[in-house]
Amino acid sequence: MKINHFLAFDLGATSGRTILGTLCDGKLEIKELTRFPNRLLRLGDHYYWNIFSLYESLKEGLATAAKENVCITSIGIDTWGVDFAFIGKDGSLMGLPYAYRDPHTFEACTEYFEKIIPREEVYNRTGIQIMNFNSLFQLYARHREEASQLASAKHLLFMPDALSYLLCGEMVTEYTIASTSQLLNAHTRTFDTDLLKSAGISTSMFNKIVMPGTQIGTLRPELAEETGLTHIPIVAVAGHDTASAIAAIPASNRNFAYLSSGTWSLMGIEVSSPVINKDTYQMNVTNEGGVEGTIRLLKNITGMWLVEQCMKEWEKAGRTYNYSEMVSLAEKSEPFRCFINPDDAIFANPESMTEAITEYCIQTGQTPPSTDAEYFRTIFDSLALKYREVLGHLQSLADFPIEKLHVIGGGSRNRLLSQMTANAIGIPVITGPSEATAIGNVMLQAKAAGLVSSLQEMRNIITQTVTPETFLPEDCESWNNAYYKYINIITKKQSL
Repeated sequence: MKINHFLAFDLGATSGRTILGTLCDGKLEIKELTRFPNRLLRLGDHYYWNIFSLYESLKEGLATAAKENVCITSIGIDTWGVDFAFIGKDGSLMGLPYAYRDPHTFEACTEYFEKIIPREEVYNRTGIQIMNFNSLFQLYARHREEASQLASAKHLLFMPDALSYLLCGEMVTEYTIASTSQLLNAHTRTFDTDLLKSAGISTSMFNKIVMPGTQIGTLRPELAEETGLTHIPIVAVAGHDTASAIAAIPASNRNFAYLSSGTWSLMGIEVSSPVINKDTYQMNVTNEGGVEGTIRLLKNITGMWLVEQCMKEWEKAGRTYNYSEMVSLAEKSEPFRCFINPDDAIFANPESMTEAITEYCIQTGQTPPSTDAEYFRTIFDSLALKYREVLGHLQSLADFPIEKLHVIGGGSRNRLLSQMTANAIGIPVITGPSEATAIGNVMLQAKAAGLVSSLQEMRNIITQTVTPETFLPEDCESWNNAYYKYINIITKKQSL
């Protein structure tokens, strides 16, 4: 019986993990080896990712994996989207990458559309949701500021590609992560030269585009020696964490929508080609690359970021909550007291999330939350209703019936929010796996090793491995009434 072991590094916007995946006789097991923080680093007026600290965390993960005394078949890395690092002519990293929450892009998006290429044309070329922090606008802002890094950089590597480069010394551009940038033409799936030129860069800064499941190199000899490993192959998995997560959905057919729930919530459907028209433009829906040429037609929604930021505030004040306490407080709190639009700009990166929620409620004529429990409940109610709003858009775009919603990622463990979501959307919610991103990462490595041949075969193995939980809609009339109140509130705020 052949046993294969794979090492997956899964990095989110707040933390990262080292996962050991073991595939044996068509069954997958995963084991968390290390967990490490990934914090925004503020220097002056800017926010950065400490890529050197992340590299140290990867080395610790490698050393921990060596102690497992197993033969590791390959290593893969996935991260959040849009952010990138510059590489100099000598092959060295040129400082810290900017974080997508840095304020330097706040006005760049509007200016770009006014002076360079109109908003609708950019969308028609890329099919990507217009968000001020997309790579296109980050680069335009750097170009406008005559940033020294941009002027002297030889290469640009998106975050998973940059970290893979540090491990193996080979530079590639993985397709799914590149697709988040708003630099790829959605129709040709290659970089759009007009968009690159407008941002002050050329195609020469990018390396060969590779598809998920491509071996790109082997672990550097000095790293292998330092960590106690061999020259293990490095695989470009679906570098965008959401793409890896969606590959791990335990679905038997296409009649589903998905919700990847974490710091961000990403709700979408899987289609075979980009859907770019006036409706998707008005809805600001994105067309990102997936596995085996699929397109992730989805909408980015601000997710547990709202809760995470509130909890950081309360921790400073001496109030801490574990996961079960958070859910219990929300469950006991009065429902539908007030609503917020999770995607309102006020919640992007405020100094105080609770003050931002309070301000939103005051502006819309609502009584703000007054206790921690009420803040939790307001966020959960609003997220569930936001999911209904977005699902309605997806149902109007899909050429197939959406019969269920698969919720994956860390947020799938929140049984209260899952039930609330089922109540709000009126169709079954299937939760799990919570470790979807790491599982997708591992299974794409297995595909690169020739152990599975297709996306559906990957999903079949995952279906045999996980035990999902189903939540059926309840109390639909109350949730319907709440939805109309929610829509009125967010419409009122948008008109201010």
